[in-house]
Amino acid sequence: MKVKPLFDKVVVESLEKEEKTKSGFILPSASQEKQQMAKIVAVGPGGVIDGKEIVMQVKEGDTILYDKYAGSEFKVDGKEFTIIRQSDILAIVEE
Repeated sequence: MKVKPLFDKVVVESLEKEEKTKSGFILPSASQEKQQMAKIVAVGPGGVIDGKEIVMQVKEGDTILYDKYAGSEFKVDGKEFTIIRQSDILAIVEE
């Protein structure tokens, strides 16, 4: 199944987070904070939203940092994704 976001929406997949602390303790998933770094898997077309022209600044494959409480989480074929607005993206992470 393929998800195609509308307007200024972006579908992201969280990057794996360390399950151990620096001292070697394993963290249960319930005590871990939500990851804020993700890879973009789909980008909406942009367009006119609330009377303003929105041009998409990100593309599929970009690694981004996004607002901690942004978006809606969902599952497709057993994989977890989050859909967010482009305005919730704080930065593109370049290596």
